[in-house]
Amino acid sequence: MTPVQNPKRFLNFSLFQGALPSSPKQIPLEITAGIAFAAFAIPEVMGYTRIAGMPLITGIYTILLPMLAFAIFGSSRHLVVGADSATAAIIASGLITIAVPESPQYIAYAGMIALLAAIFLLLAGLLQLGFLADFLSHTVLIGFLTGVGIRISISQLGGMLGISAGSYGTFMQPASLARDLNLTNVPTLIVSLSVIGIIVLSERIGSKVPGALIAIIGAITASWMFDLSSYGITILDTVPGGLPHLSFPQVPLSDIPKLLNTSVACFIIILAQSAATSRAYAMKFSDTFNENADLIGLSLANAAAGISGTFVVNGSPTKTEMVRSAGGRTQLTQLTTVFIVLIVLMFFTRPFAYLPAAVLSSMVFLIGLRLIDIEGMNALHRLRPVEFNVALITAITVVVIGVEQGIGIAIVLSVIAHLRHSYRPLNLLLVPKPGGAMRTVPLEKGQQAVEGLLIYRFGSNLYFANENRFTKEIIALAKKDGSLKWFCISATNIGDIDFTAIETLKNVYFRLQQMNITLVLSDVVQPVMNELDRDGITTMVGRDHIFESVQDVIEAYKGGTD
Repeated sequence: MTPVQNPKRFLNFSLFQGALPSSPKQIPLEITAGIAFAAFAIPEVMGYTRIAGMPLITGIYTILLPMLAFAIFGSSRHLVVGADSATAAIIASGLITIAVPESPQYIAYAGMIALLAAIFLLLAGLLQLGFLADFLSHTVLIGFLTGVGIRISISQLGGMLGISAGSYGTFMQPASLARDLNLTNVPTLIVSLSVIGIIVLSERIGSKVPGALIAIIGAITASWMFDLSSYGITILDTVPGGLPHLSFPQVPLSDIPKLLNTSVACFIIILAQSAATSRAYAMKFSDTFNENADLIGLSLANAAAGISGTFVVNGSPTKTEMVRSAGGRTQLTQLTTVFIVLIVLMFFTRPFAYLPAAVLSSMVFLIGLRLIDIEGMNALHRLRPVEFNVALITAITVVVIGVEQGIGIAIVLSVIAHLRHSYRPLNLLLVPKPGGAMRTVPLEKGQQAVEGLLIYRFGSNLYFANENRFTKEIIALAKKDGSLKWFCISATNIGDIDFTAIETLKNVYFRLQQMNITLVLSDVVQPVMNELDRDGITTMVGRDHIFESVQDVIEAYKGGTD
């Protein structure tokens, strides 16, 4: 089996990394998967377009030039880029108060948000900041996406019932709709329930059955044959076709500051969600990818979105799973999808004029329900109650206050969760087992490794936030048994030590000295050793009291070294 030639390099970037090399036997499967994926993706992006408050055709544009750009410049073989529910909700939340949805001004603002996000992604890629994705924890992403799902689902209830939801916020919409249930348009409700039934049934039959596409084709046919608009069912009317017009969004410079918060929020979600998806699928298929090259690809994809009249695109976990289920294994699948979308835009948009709006509301409603991660929330509640509370606060913030605010809370809570783990690390005592290996015991036992020698392993980097805990535990252990002669700190897990902690270490040394206890260190990694040398700790403790391993400490202690 001979692979296709490796991609050529241009401006230090490898082109088509995600598509090449490829086995000739795999190419027909990729093309078939691309055709199948187009059948799933086109209806799906219509739903995301409705969430974003953009014209229907702009959703289809998200899987044209943006998808093409990432397929050319991205490194992941699996990540699929297009419209996404989370970023669509962020756009709507940020723009709803400053422009009318689907208006030229709204479209221009959405395009500028995509360009600003592209700039942030480009800078992150060039500065190799892909690691920043690690700071948005999986816990808060569960809460954030659950909140987005609840918000999206509630927002579509009015469209499914044929009732105007008014200008109430998400929290008040159910009560408003409950008061107006008598205004429900029954034919619209029947259409909505039929769409949901078809999609759910098709999913139970098999993952490769495009239920959303079947529902759309069926609804368009019924609308054309039976004039559904005469029953009070709202239809989309004219949907323009053809290729997008390339132009820079016409947004006054004075308006750009109003878009920065939304752009940053989109950037954060793109960064976290795309990286997480790329990692998951690279691991699943034992592939490699370059996080920072993907950021460049995502930047160019969003730049393509901004100049082609559409909105922010993201690395989508749902679309990536769709491609995997269809049998696609490289970006060649996405290139095939781009070609199919091109054909649709050129020749097949006219029938969408007959599509009932309730069809899209129902599809979006289901998208929202799928984002509500009940299984993940239950797992957190059962296994990690504190992290469940973090996810719950994030979800409530998104539902009650807004998506952008939810992002802010998510970031803050992620940092707090990280600090909590390092602030309260798992610190243990080490004692030898028969044969010389070491085992751990809780601090409460106060068990010495050898009579007169206690070995304390600190479980995190040592810095200003946990230095007080470090000191209290050491002094408490030292006071517990009057027979203690040596106190060893095993620094295996200490990869960094800040200025405050250096002063703390000096204080610990002097307090132990007052108790006639010798402080010794072991397992000190070289970067930390350099810091200890620079700050005089090694001179204070003495080189003869710094050991490579705890076994060396035990041998030295037994040998009578003091």
